[in-house]
Amino acid sequence: MKLIKQTNIQFVKSRYIAYAFSLILIIAGIVGIAVRGLNWSIDFSSGVATQVNLKALDQNVPDVTVDKLRSVLKSKFPEAQIQYVGDEADATFLIKIRSIDKTEDTSSETSKALIALIQESFPEQLKGRDISQDVILETNVVGPKVGGELRTQAILAVLISLLLMIIYIWFRFEFIFGLMAIVALFHDVMIILGIFALTGKEISIQIIAALLTIVGYSINDTIVVFDRIREDMKLDRKADYHEVFNKAINRTLSRTVITALTTFFTAFALYLFGGTVIHDFAFAMCLGLIFGTYSSIFVASNLVVETFHLTHKEKDAIQHLTKKKK
Repeated sequence: MKLIKQTNIQFVKSRYIAYAFSLILIIAGIVGIAVRGLNWSIDFSSGVATQVNLKALDQNVPDVTVDKLRSVLKSKFPEAQIQYVGDEADATFLIKIRSIDKTEDTSSETSKALIALIQESFPEQLKGRDISQDVILETNVVGPKVGGELRTQAILAVLISLLLMIIYIWFRFEFIFGLMAIVALFHDVMIILGIFALTGKEISIQIIAALLTIVGYSINDTIVVFDRIREDMKLDRKADYHEVFNKAINRTLSRTVITALTTFFTAFALYLFGGTVIHDFAFAMCLGLIFGTYSSIFVASNLVVETFHLTHKEKDAIQHLTKKKK
């Protein structure tokens, strides 16, 4: 199935427009990260995440809302983040409180103070219920040491994945192809992190998982284009490499767009209907699909062309590339 047929879009000739667009997004992201910083979740800093159910046994007792819970918590925990878990009618909430004092005991004290405040503020909702089993469904306490280690490990996970990819592409294609593919991946990750910094959204374990998924998805699209470039070069080694690159991108365009759209529709459905728990994950996936597809079409291959212009080693690279086996 081909959604787009017989296109001859001049991707290579118009690459500077793509560079300008990408540069604007990356600069905006860097400014956002520098000014506002990344909003690391308590998974990577320190604090308490508690899931509570405040549904009263007595049906005549009104349900607790997010606004009501926030007004209760603001006296002691003004920066608490509260969201529904599941259906609003179940009155189940996820409360996240970041520790201000970076000590190992602060998070545990915060957890105790939160439970005490809930007991004091919602006696009707807790009547006849075991607070440790029926009300406090789950509590995760993260100290600053553990949070810092998790943050370091998350960054290392992303960097190691990029390193392994560049090694694979180096052996599969040619070093300059692998290097530019990784630059394109950094492009995707930086834009997404910039958007998260500008919007103030949390960087949680789920978002790191989304970033790693995006990296894998984007590199797969890029490799498809590189494969087409290599095959076209083998068929006509005397052809101008600008033309070969441009034809390869056009010939894979239908496949790239169809794959991106079908995956995007799934991620967007999760964003709309998946609930607050996976809302940010689905948001990151949607962004990753958009910019990952964009970089596969407009950035990765064009960066290889740009490198050929700067180094004047295109003949050696192409000769090396076309000698490799499938």
